Amino acid sequence: MNKILYKPFSIAFSVAGGVAAGIVFKQIWKRLSGEEEAPQATSQEYGWGEVLAAAALQGAIFAVVKAAIDRGGAASVRRVTGDWLD
Repeated sequence: MNKILYKPFSIAFSVAGGVAAGIVFKQIWKRLSGEEEAPQATSQEYGWGEVLAAAALQGAIFAVVKAAIDRGGAASVRRVTGDWLD
């Protein structure tokens, strides 16, 4: 039952986390590369290395933010209900 009650919050937190991860990625990319935008996979003016490095960094940031949100949500549910979400 707790899973059903938690699901709407989980979705909202995931969306907010995606937005936050995007902002964090843009700031980190700007500091590392000196450019405002990360290269797109189809951008002709960037090489493979730059495109793949940007994608790897973006993926890592999104994965860490998602894990932190999921873990925080499960811990919050446990504090409130005494049950861990599995």
